[in-house]
Amino acid sequence: MFGTAVKDGLIIRNPVESIELPVKTKKPNDPFTVGEANQIVEHLYKTLTHPMRIYAADFEFAFYTGMRPSEIAALRWEEVDKEKRLVNVCRIVANYKIEKRTKNWNVRQVVLNSRALHALEQAELEAQQRAGQSRRKRADLPCVFPLTKNLEFIQQSSVTDKHVQAALTELGIRARRQYNCRHTYATMCLMAGMNPAFIATQLGHSVQMLLSTYARWINSSTDWGELGKLENSLIGTKLVQTETVPL
Repeated sequence: MFGTAVKDGLIIRNPVESIELPVKTKKPNDPFTVGEANQIVEHLYKTLTHPMRIYAADFEFAFYTGMRPSEIAALRWEEVDKEKRLVNVCRIVANYKIEKRTKNWNVRQVVLNSRALHALEQAELEAQQRAGQSRRKRADLPCVFPLTKNLEFIQQSSVTDKHVQAALTELGIRARRQYNCRHTYATMCLMAGMNPAFIATQLGHSVQMLLSTYARWINSSTDWGELGKLENSLIGTKLVQTETVPL
């Protein structure tokens, strides 16, 4: 309305231009503990039956790679190298379709730990059982974590989120969105004392973003040891504190 008035010469400037829009608040990181993550994964493997167990493998992979849900949904077997223990992250699911790009437009490699490899093994077992089902129209789906129906990939997070939310309720764990699986991996790595540069590369972050996002989890039980280094290096501190300053 005001923009049209400016164009028509009725007013000199748009009066709403000086109004500052409220800063969009970012959702705080709320990772699970290692114990909670393991409880959730164990519960999903125990309670979900074929072909639903693919979702248990999906969450184990999420907790132990830190990949975004959209990246996991788009991951294909051709991008997995189990011998080298690597996956190439180069696709995401967006707007109900797979796009060949990532959030920052770069392809990155994620190194697979033993838990991530176990998740892939479980996904392979599910794929083999799927292939043995004669009624299934598509047994050779290219995605690692496909939907349980005849769709190639998980098209929206609500498909998987309902399973983890049900697990949280049954386990009595505080509800959190599934994106916190990624935060869980980041904080586990930091609290284990891993190199921040390596962690940032795995997550697709810059080191600066990693440190600013997860600063509170860098502090750990080693803090007092670090403080001790400072105490030991301050030679003469006590003398300075007790010394009388001449007038």
